[in-house]
Amino acid sequence: MTTITQENLNKILWNAADSSRTNLDAGVYKDYVLAMLFYKYLSDLSNVRHEQYRERFNGDEERVRAKMKLDRFYLPEGSAFDEVYTKVESDDLGSAIDKAFHAIEEHNKGKLEGVLTSLDFNSEHKLGKLETRNKMLRHLMHDFYKIDLTQVGGDLIGESYMFLIERFGADAGKKAGEFFTVRSVAQLLARLAQPKDGARICDPAMGSGGLLLMTGEEVERNHKSKNYALYGQESTGSTFQLARMNMFLHDQDSARLEWGDTLNHPALLENDKLMQFDVCIANPPFSLKKWGAENAESDPFKRFHRGVPPKDKGDFAFITHMIETVKPKTGRVAVIVPHGVLFRGGAEGKIRQSLLEENLIDAVIGLPAGLFQTTGIPVAILILDRTREKGGENEDKKDILFIEASREFVAGKAQNSLSAENADKIYNTYANRKEIEKFSRLVQPEEIKENDFNLNITRYVDTFEEEAPIDIAANLKELAELEPEIEKLENQMTQYLEDLNIS
Repeated sequence: MTTITQENLNKILWNAADSSRTNLDAGVYKDYVLAMLFYKYLSDLSNVRHEQYRERFNGDEERVRAKMKLDRFYLPEGSAFDEVYTKVESDDLGSAIDKAFHAIEEHNKGKLEGVLTSLDFNSEHKLGKLETRNKMLRHLMHDFYKIDLTQVGGDLIGESYMFLIERFGADAGKKAGEFFTVRSVAQLLARLAQPKDGARICDPAMGSGGLLLMTGEEVERNHKSKNYALYGQESTGSTFQLARMNMFLHDQDSARLEWGDTLNHPALLENDKLMQFDVCIANPPFSLKKWGAENAESDPFKRFHRGVPPKDKGDFAFITHMIETVKPKTGRVAVIVPHGVLFRGGAEGKIRQSLLEENLIDAVIGLPAGLFQTTGIPVAILILDRTREKGGENEDKKDILFIEASREFVAGKAQNSLSAENADKIYNTYANRKEIEKFSRLVQPEEIKENDFNLNITRYVDTFEEEAPIDIAANLKELAELEPEIEKLENQMTQYLEDLNIS
């Protein structure tokens, strides 16, 4: 098998996706492209298995079909990409694709139901009138027809899927935050969560599932183990289906993903109670308005016992949900938040005070501005650790680590980024709880209490840089050396003016 590199595959797939694009919004177009990529992957893999089984069973098609139906997925006759491609010039191409997708899901209800049929490839509303729609679909099918995904080794196809999501995110602007977290930030958050072997990992605002997958990969990287379980919930239907495809492409079919509003209708339940996790990670929507404050007092799961966050700022609603869904005395939370969470008063101030008095906050990490397409403002990461609460292994640990990493970035024209070195510095400082001048500091709870439970990072980490003292003698000497040159230039200017009769 000819091995295609990750870089080459990414380039091939992006060129195929981008060349077919019309004037469709990136947020809409991405759903159709990623579904087409998923479809082509299923078809190519099915073709390979079909040939392998034909050889094993000496061409006995009945035995081949029976064996394939027992596999991870099954494509019924007439539904494969190559078979639909024979109709690429027909006017009802969109209907042919929809029909194939329905057939695939009908034969794979347990794993693929709703994944592909959530999209309508014959939609005038989404894809335009017949001529425009068919032109786009034909280009897309022609381009993907040329790509042989059987030549892709290892986990490359899953990584390319995430690459495409990020590229579409760059085009989607503020809408990008609805479906993915910038990779460098997601990887840092996953590291800071420190998932252990055997961990139950949850993202209650999972988007397309990238952060969830990366946190699982931390278990594989650090513990050389695939012994972990992934759980997630997402409120946007199309994004939920992207996450399901993402899991499938990464061989995480067993991940439990739910569609719905986490704050008002948490769906990850066990025995009618909130499911309990070892690690909860998230990049929830910042300061979500109309998050459901009116329902918080009557919440059947009693998540808001510390107080109800403001109706137009749902940040602490997500934070408190995450705390209540990790295991008491052992669970960990790593969450991205806007800086207002650190210092706003009112109901948020009271919730923050409760979290500090319960000794749950382990670290506050300030990140640089400009890391996200969705906002130019700097954000922070909160690490909450339930091993610090009464009865937990670390109940005697009282200090909070503040890290002021706003200068740790690589500047870009449209967007800043975290380099590997930036991320390593932040992570190692946290993991070793190091104090570094003008970068990090361990703060005792008494000092925070004196500051009215304000967690604004610059209150605790002094980043002030004194200007170098002025060397008056050196400046006078430099001025004296310049005077002859200045006098010479003034004389020349006077002469020019006289020559022009302006003087």
